[in-house]
Amino acid sequence: MAPPVWLTAGLRPEPAPVPWPAVVRAALALSLPLAAGLALDRPAEGALVSMGALSGVIGDTADAYRMRVFNIAVPQLFGALGVTLGTLVFGHGWLAVATLTVVALVSGMISSIGAVASASGLLLLLNAVVGAGLPMPEPWWKAPVLLGLGGLVVLALTLLGWPLRRAAPERAAVAATYRTLADLYEAAGTEAYQEKRHAVTGSLNQSYDLILARRTRQHGRTSSLARLLAQLNVLIPLLEAAPAADLRARIHGPLPPAVAATIRALADAVENDRTELAEPALPPSDRPSDKAVAHALRHAATVVHAAEPNPYDVDDRLGRPASLAVRVRRATRTMLLSAPSWRYGLRLALCIGLAQSLVSLIAVPRSYWVALTVTFVMKPDFGSVFSRAVLRAVGTCLGLVSAALVLAEVPRGWWDVPVMAVLAALIPVFSAKGYAFQTAAVTPVILLLSDALNQQGFDLVLPRLYDSLIGCAIALVAGYLLWPESWHSRIGDRLADAVADSAAYVDRAFPPGPARAGVDAGRLRARRKLYRDLSAVRSEFQRALTEPPPTGTRAAAWWPLAIAVERIVDATTAARIRVTHGAPPPDPAEVAEVARELRELADGLRATETLVAVRAELPEDEDGVLAPLRQEVRAARAIAGPELPPDGP
Repeated sequence: MAPPVWLTAGLRPEPAPVPWPAVVRAALALSLPLAAGLALDRPAEGALVSMGALSGVIGDTADAYRMRVFNIAVPQLFGALGVTLGTLVFGHGWLAVATLTVVALVSGMISSIGAVASASGLLLLLNAVVGAGLPMPEPWWKAPVLLGLGGLVVLALTLLGWPLRRAAPERAAVAATYRTLADLYEAAGTEAYQEKRHAVTGSLNQSYDLILARRTRQHGRTSSLARLLAQLNVLIPLLEAAPAADLRARIHGPLPPAVAATIRALADAVENDRTELAEPALPPSDRPSDKAVAHALRHAATVVHAAEPNPYDVDDRLGRPASLAVRVRRATRTMLLSAPSWRYGLRLALCIGLAQSLVSLIAVPRSYWVALTVTFVMKPDFGSVFSRAVLRAVGTCLGLVSAALVLAEVPRGWWDVPVMAVLAALIPVFSAKGYAFQTAAVTPVILLLSDALNQQGFDLVLPRLYDSLIGCAIALVAGYLLWPESWHSRIGDRLADAVADSAAYVDRAFPPGPARAGVDAGRLRARRKLYRDLSAVRSEFQRALTEPPPTGTRAAAWWPLAIAVERIVDATTAARIRVTHGAPPPDPAEVAEVARELRELADGLRATETLVAVRAELPEDEDGVLAPLRQEVRAARAIAGPELPPDGP
């Protein structure tokens, strides 16, 4: 009688520490404008500033100060544009419907560009809906100025620590990556190894994104970032040696504890910015995997403790960011020419158009809440529409309970200030727990601010519940059920691409002739890109598993193959490391046969949605360096492969 997992997955709170700085920042940013508005006898203006601050609090999700400025400031500009458009069409009936539909189309298309653009598109649509649904102070420019002022309040509170901390978030991120790598080496030879490797990939991606976000070639002016990048890059050899160490631990027993202890000591040195040199104390060994680990550790220790790395000898494994003009052209091309961009935009526009048309034909008090609900549920890059609709409904009900208590028992006026401080402080805490919990925290705040604008009091509660349920229903029908792509997962295509990339990686790992520096650098970049792509595939799996059948069921069926592909990449890396450190290289014919099997598997995955087990006929050399790789390829082919005719090879 228990409900299915896909229905209740988002209702379990995620374990997360309390972000105390964000708690204090949210409480001050939302309560101080209310207090100022009451003191000046302009409560509506104070509520608008708090609304702008609410957007800034929700959007402040980055760690590095450089990125937080963009994450808060850029969406506020789009929010100001949105509320201006909404204010200009307030009370104009079908003109408002058409305007919000076009804004929704643009919002959905913008979301395909990146994280900051996605937040900007969301705020553009949200503020347009609010401006078209609530009477704003005159003249027309006052509302965008007040909302932008709220964002500036959050930005000012955020940047208070910049003079003292500067690169501290980046240092903490790099140190955390070192510690996840230490956990990976401790898990070598155990069943927890794959889980720890996923944690390392995610942490490494986050650290690279933080440091490379806006870095330029002028290392002399950003020596701290250049040093952090060098310290991050030296993790690549250690990460490459990890699969070989895992294979060694499965055969010969656990690794020496000094390996993980040394990596943790390096993490402490990175976090505390220490420069004293300490030689790692590792037991001698003749095994290729042990030599690879020892060599990588000594190199890492040298770079971590170097006071000033050569700024022109810093190798970007993921490449330097392109110039701003190039990135703008790429983003514009992606938005205007990609099929997913138009598909997401049209879905969002359809749902917003239906919501606004419905409330224009039927008398719904304060009808903007229907479109607000659709916006949050249908934001296409935020995950499963189905699960978000369910979680939104549950979260809104929970939030309305607390809002009803506040509106019924707390008198309006100065009591709003401490109540708002408490409710705002809960937003960062609950946001880390999951979407339903974030909705439960944000709902009473929005209702309290709306009450300051329209003075409806307790009468707001039940209409908001009806509006939320209507919005969820529109999103489920027009944004989910009417779009076959919603319930036909494309996981097979993504896995096929990953398998094809792994075949190319096998070719890169064992090129014919002697290894060259340029070839090896290309292999390292290919491996990083492959791991990042596999991480994205895993995230897509997690999203698909929260969908109702048949999407969730199909995703569960593909899951073993995704794990098999990750193990193939690990086995390839382990073989390459063993060859580099003394193991005999494989026969080129054997390498070609393994790559051929993988390409055949990729072609088969693109041709069918049904998993068919196929036997892999690989050369029999169980003592060769590619033996573990061939075993992983056989395992993958046993899960899925192209169905061959009886007389096929």
